Amino acid sequence: MDDAGASLGPLERIDGRWLMGDSRRPGGTWLEFRAEGLYQHARGSEGRLIPWSRIMILGRCTLGAKYPKGSYGAKALLDVLPGPWRGHGHGYLHMTLRHPYEDWQAPFDLHPRRYRPTELVLLEELLAQTNDAGEAHRLGDADRLSLTIERLGEQRPWAARKIRDAVKEARGA
Repeated sequence: MDDAGASLGPLERIDGRWLMGDSRRPGGTWLEFRAEGLYQHARGSEGRLIPWSRIMILGRCTLGAKYPKGSYGAKALLDVLPGPWRGHGHGYLHMTLRHPYEDWQAPFDLHPRRYRPTELVLLEELLAQTNDAGEAHRLGDADRLSLTIERLGEQRPWAARKIRDAVKEARGA
């Protein structure tokens, strides 16, 4: 799959790698889906690698605030306005880790482009189904994830059942 335009909400393919968040922002924070685990690139630090085997629960992605009502905080809603508000703020990938147990919200910078609501719902469903199947490590397989995202890019479901079915079919499950 060509990298150009390959994305699902904040998850995008750049140079053959799947990244969540704006990796092009100087001094930014973003997540990288690697074969060995989820790697957080962070401002002012060398980053953090979370092996896939440590991730117990994965699937909630929030924009604009760590704990908004629903999935969108006030800052994320400003993204629809023109001007200086667009592309500012953070998103968070929520997960529960084991050994030691901890709830972790991995922050990432939002892109200047808008995320379509359908993309965000499909992304959360993809993360949840992959996690529920015990296959979080497959998110680190760039080619398999590319194929799944390509299949999802063709979908425009709005009903919850159709979203679940579309993701299930795209995953090849």
